[in-house]
Amino acid sequence: MKGYLYILISLKNGTYYIGSSKDVDKRIGQHNSGNVKATRYKRPFGLVFKQEHENMIQAHRAELKIKSWKRKDFIDKIVKDKHFNHTGR
Repeated sequence: MKGYLYILISLKNGTYYIGSSKDVDKRIGQHNSGNVKATRYKRPFGLVFKQEHENMIQAHRAELKIKSWKRKDFIDKIVKDKHFNHTGR
């Protein structure tokens, strides 16, 4: 089953949230309804990036790679370019 890497932006404070899911629309709904503890106080969110992967394992690996960078400028570039090469930066 396909997996998706996604990046949300908080419309409240401009911070990013990186995640992976099989159903991005459903997951955004969970974020915006307050059902996700990590994002509850940063709602509402808008989707700024979505990338399809062959499966959830690849999508989750891409998510963890981006999160490991801890660099907003890298995330800004992904959002701007609308592309993330999970084999490199």
